[in-house]
Amino acid sequence: MSPEIIGVLGIVLLLVLILLRVSVGLSLFLVGFVGVSMLSDWSVGLSQLGASAFGSSNNYGLSVIPMFILMGMFMSNTGLGKDLFIAVDKWIGHLRGGLAIATIGAASIFSAISGSSNATTATLSKICIPEMNEYKYKTTFSTAAVAAGGTLGVLIPPSVLLIIYGALTSVPIGPLLIGGLVPGIIMTLLFMVMINIQVRLNPAIAPTKKETTSMAEKFTSLKSVWPFLVIFAISIGGIYLGIFTPSEAGGVGAIGAFLLTVLTKKLSFKKLLSSLDETLRLTVMLFLILIGAGLFGKFLALSQIPMYLTNLVGSLDVNPYVILFLILGVYFILGMFLEGIAIMTLTLPIVFPIITQLGFDGLWFGVIMIMLINIGVLTPPLGLSVYIISGIVKEVPIQQIFKGVIPAILTMAALTVVLIIFPEIVTFLPNMIE
Repeated sequence: MSPEIIGVLGIVLLLVLILLRVSVGLSLFLVGFVGVSMLSDWSVGLSQLGASAFGSSNNYGLSVIPMFILMGMFMSNTGLGKDLFIAVDKWIGHLRGGLAIATIGAASIFSAISGSSNATTATLSKICIPEMNEYKYKTTFSTAAVAAGGTLGVLIPPSVLLIIYGALTSVPIGPLLIGGLVPGIIMTLLFMVMINIQVRLNPAIAPTKKETTSMAEKFTSLKSVWPFLVIFAISIGGIYLGIFTPSEAGGVGAIGAFLLTVLTKKLSFKKLLSSLDETLRLTVMLFLILIGAGLFGKFLALSQIPMYLTNLVGSLDVNPYVILFLILGVYFILGMFLEGIAIMTLTLPIVFPIITQLGFDGLWFGVIMIMLINIGVLTPPLGLSVYIISGIVKEVPIQQIFKGVIPAILTMAALTVVLIIFPEIVTFLPNMIE
């Protein structure tokens, strides 16, 4: 068989293994090892197992991953998420759909620490939905608000997916994280406007709170928000100002989160062990995926598929945006069946060279790709965020949650189009720090 056919068969096998729920890292390892061995020699395949593991793990820039994860675990396991929601509710809970808007506000701040869509969704599901139920919010509406807010976790820095994108494409991680900031803020505001419009059109879905909050109570509530703002300012602000590299910012942020949770008496020994355990487990999983992705990338390079497709696209006499929208259409479909990391490791070795060949900015495409992955976590049949909420709020049929997130999907799709038309929204901040 020709290298190209072996490459195609390897991609199909990888997709089948992932759909069969074999772990992404193991699937990449298996297909990459067999593929490299078939295209060269079994001894070469065995040597690449060690070389890929060492090459990926020895990358100093990837030390940012466990540091940012640990920072998020400290903040999420110590109950600060509930305090954060209460504080935001004090300020905007009186608006139409105020509790849902407060959910989005809390999600945006919590995302700036956790860096994970799953962590944000799970935390807010336990905190916000019972509160909205108490005020007779329609469950379809309240669960949709949490699902929408959860998507901010992979866009607002420090986004784990953006870090992995940088590792897979060699796009600098610091500018990538900064590039997601403005789109994340815009999406937060758009979600708030979307909720307000929904409530104005159908007031029955979200009764307005009758309680009023004094200005003194509002300012007092901010004492639970300042730890988040301090950590964010130190870590992400340090990257923006050029004080820290991303890895240094992660270390400073993790230490800062530890000290703040100790000073606020939120961190017990049990919660400390839980944070370390979860960080270790998640870090090992992510590094296994990155190591497997390195081996799979070598297999694709030997198959010559990326080079062939890049040359083919370069020879086509069509507008680059036509090809871009075709690629984004594929991502939209993949998002219905696969989770974000699987999509990135499966497609980026092929797609990224094409994107750069077409003249698009790699940093900008990273944010656009994250937007499509965000849409995928809300769309059936996979809809990971929806399944997380359904697992926590078991009394709400999953079909209702999928129905409720349609406005959020349309909002994210509209913002994606805007970012494609005006790429400067993504790139102007990173360009300022270079």
